[in-house]
Amino acid sequence: MRLIMSAGRGSPHAHPAPPFWAPLSSLTHRKAFPVSAALALQIAVAFVWLGLVLGISFIEAPVKFQAPGITIELGVGIGRLVFGVLNVVEGVAAAVLLVAVLVQGPSAWAWSLPIAIALAVVLILGALVLRPLMDRRVRHGKTADHMPKNNLHFGYVGLEVIKVALLVWIGVIGLVAA
Repeated sequence: MRLIMSAGRGSPHAHPAPPFWAPLSSLTHRKAFPVSAALALQIAVAFVWLGLVLGISFIEAPVKFQAPGITIELGVGIGRLVFGVLNVVEGVAAAVLLVAVLVQGPSAWAWSLPIAIALAVVLILGALVLRPLMDRRVRHGKTADHMPKNNLHFGYVGLEVIKVALLVWIGVIGLVAA
């Protein structure tokens, strides 16, 4: 057993050092109420969804155009498929997140419910308003380098940035509540 010497009123007192795992014992011996399944689901869905958005919207989408042999038309075609699937997965995540927040009751409704609703609205605007408009543009062959930049794309990216902020916010709220 190690001894730690501490000075107390001029004379050192020896007392045993706490074991190295002592800080972890508070995690396993909590006296607080356990985390509800709905709150755990809120946290998990928020951070998994955040990972999907960051990975696809901010990493895969721009990087694919750097690959050798990928033309703009091919990259846009891949993007349409990937974002179509992503939006379906996000729809399921939004529904699960809303249910998880609603099940938690009034204590979660003050902060988490408005954020979950805002996430659903951002998803609907991106998936059901902007994406179909961008798809129509692509189907009409307006993807070439010589075409002017389209503001719809910038709007979609803006919604993705808002979505990231909301997902971080609702995830952190869940962690703080836990």
